[in-house]
This record gives sequence, C-alpha cells and structure tokens, in this order.
Amino acid sequence: MKARHDFEALDATDPLRQLKKQFVLPPATIYLDGNSLGAMPFDAVERTRQVVEDEWGVGLIKSWNDAGWITLSSRIGDKIARLVGAGKGEVVVADSTSLNLYKVLSAALNLASGSRRVIVSERENFPTDLYIAESLARQHGLTLKLIDSPDELPAVLNDELAVLMLTQVNYRTGRIHDMQAITAQAHAAGALTVWDLCHSAGAIPVELHAANADFAIGCGYKYLNGGPGAPAFVWVNPRHADKFWQPLSGWLGHDAPFAFQHNYQPAPGIKRYICGTPAVISMAALECGVDTLLAAEKLGGMEALRRKSLALTESFIALVDERLAEFGINIESPRDAALRGSQVSLSLIGEMDAASYAVVQALIARGVIGDFRAGSPNILRFGFTPLYLGFAEVWDAVEHLRQVLVGKEWEHARFQQKGAVT
Repeated sequence: MKARHDFEALDATDPLRQLKKQFVLPPATIYLDGNSLGAMPFDAVERTRQVVEDEWGVGLIKSWNDAGWITLSSRIGDKIARLVGAGKGEVVVADSTSLNLYKVLSAALNLASGSRRVIVSERENFPTDLYIAESLARQHGLTLKLIDSPDELPAVLNDELAVLMLTQVNYRTGRIHDMQAITAQAHAAGALTVWDLCHSAGAIPVELHAANADFAIGCGYKYLNGGPGAPAFVWVNPRHADKFWQPLSGWLGHDAPFAFQHNYQPAPGIKRYICGTPAVISMAALECGVDTLLAAEKLGGMEALRRKSLALTESFIALVDERLAEFGINIESPRDAALRGSQVSLSLIGEMDAASYAVVQALIARGVIGDFRAGSPNILRFGFTPLYLGFAEVWDAVEHLRQVLVGKEWEHARFQQKGAVT
C-alpha cells in the first residue's frame, strides 16, 4: 500500500505542477468540484477590473470598438476551438448552455427528414438537456425517447430517428461516450447528432471534426474556469452552418447588425448562432479561464492534461478501494480509464445511501470540496482538474473521507440541513 510520501514524490516530478500558480485557491482547501465550477484564475481579477474601471468607466461606449468588445464572441470562440478539435471561425461564445442547445437542436430537427419523428437521449442526461428536448418535441409534435444504457443505442438507431442528443461525459458517473463511433452509427442510420461538451471541454481531448459531429454546445464555468454563470459556446459543422436560421434570430446574429434593417438576414456561418449583446464582463473572465488551459499547450496540451487526470483518478480509486473497503463504497464511475472522464463518483451502500448529502457536507467542513447529486443511488461526486490538483491532495482527500466515516461526523445536525443549491 502506498503512503503519502509516494504521492508527494509524484507531485515533485509532475511537469504540469507549475500551472497551479495561475489560480486563486483558498489555503487548506482541496478543491474537487471543478466539474461544477472551475477555480478562479488570478488574471481574471485584474482583467475584470480593467474592463470595469478602464474600458467601461473611462472608455464608455467607445470600448465596443477600441477595446474590441464586439469581437469577444468570436475571439474566445476561436480559443475554445483549439480545445475541442474545431477550426477557426467555427465556434462562438454566446448565451447559456440551455439557449445554445435550443438553437442547435432546433436546427438539427429542421435539417432532418420530415419522416423522422424521434429525438433520442439518455435518461441520465443532464436535466436541462432533457427539458429543452421535451419542449422542442412538444413544439414539433415529435417523440422524445430516453434510453437507460448505451447498450440500447443500436435499437433506436433506425429510420424514425431524427436527432441523437448525448452528453459526451455523463454528469453523474463520468462515463465517456465514443463520439466518433456513435456519430458514425447515427449517420449510417440517417440521423444527425447533437453533443453536449459541458463535462468534456477542457477535461478530455475532444475532436469534433475527427468525429464528423454535426452540432455541439458546452458551458464556460466548469473545466474552462470562466466563473459562475460564464457564457456558453456553440459549434456547428460548417456543412450545416448556412442551412438554417436558428430560432433565436437576434440582432447580433444578423449579417449587418448596424445597418438596422427591418428584416432579418442571417450572418454567414457560425455567427448567425449569436443572439443578443455579449455579456462583456463575463466574457472577459471566461477568456482568462480558457487561457489557463491554453497555457498547457507548451507542456503537451490536452493530451498531457488527460494523462495527469487519469493518473489522479486512478490514484483516488485505488485509495478508496484500499483504505475505505470496510465502509461499503461503490465506485460508480467506470473503472476502465478509457471510459472515464475527469471525475470519480462514489455511492454509499445500503442505509448509508441516505447519508450521502451529509457526508459531502462533513467533507466540505474539513476543506475537501466535492458535491452531491441526488438519484438512485445518491452520488458523492469528485472532479479532478489537473491544472491545479496535486497527487498528495488526492491522498489527503481520501484520508479526510475516512475520518468522516470513522468518526460518523456526518451525523451532526448541521450537516443534515440542505441549502438551496445541493
């Protein structure tokens, strides 16, 4: 069994350890929740100050031109494109994940053959994706069909399927879908694909062009470290981009927004997927977050981050197996590293399942920040962001969890009270 000093030795030889200096992290905190909200980059503090005090405070409306505010959607989109296997001019940052999903799913449904009347997704997909799909299914008189396992996919890839909508990395378990293989299967069945990259962009290598995907969206506040409520991004395969007016045809998606024409004429390509005025302060913070990932390019980029991510999650799983076996804990994430994203989800067996939320709260009180996701079973979820997480912190996190369980700290009344955000 490895000891803590073995993990300290891994940190000492980690070529990516210098990247942690980019982030503001509270002392005595082990942050394992970057899959919900990334840590704050130091540069975001100065950049947002600059935007507020100098560009807005002094430059005022001139900053749309002088500071380049009007180009933020495309400029940051081009940076994200480098992380997801897309080309320059193919990604824009705009609106929220939910709104962007509405845009691309609408586009996909309009491009699909009229005889195809089914949208397929997973029952364990993130709820907002299912809600948007349900809304569009109602509007178009379609059927939303949910599968419970990837094993069910072959049965639904048929001539009724219009759009297959999947999240590349499952938010509960961290299981990865093979985007290239599944997209090829959907195309062979005559259907289009929509991919949610919220738990994969910035966490694992993503290759949209290599996968021949059709549409993709993702958020900016998880592994992209863009801050709470950061704008989302949208990508459309260039072969589809000019074929449909996305339904939220706002003024900045117009071909000539400052001509102030009465009739809508969509901008060419991906720019038509911009809707309203960009949230400049949020955009500025997001750009700093994306830059923290691009800083890894000289150290091996996403492939190097993926190798470290897998080493971190493998270490965590091994320690849970070795040091927490007596407590009856299931590993809900795939043990096969090739099928696992940058997170590990645990569940507590039997009656302890009901204590899952309180266990997470007790861990947070110790400075180990993970999160809880309700379901059957309930999930203790831990994200491993290789930009700022070290191996010794993995050891310490498991030790804290052991102490919570040994001392039954989760039984304290203060850990039973649920906040508005769980």
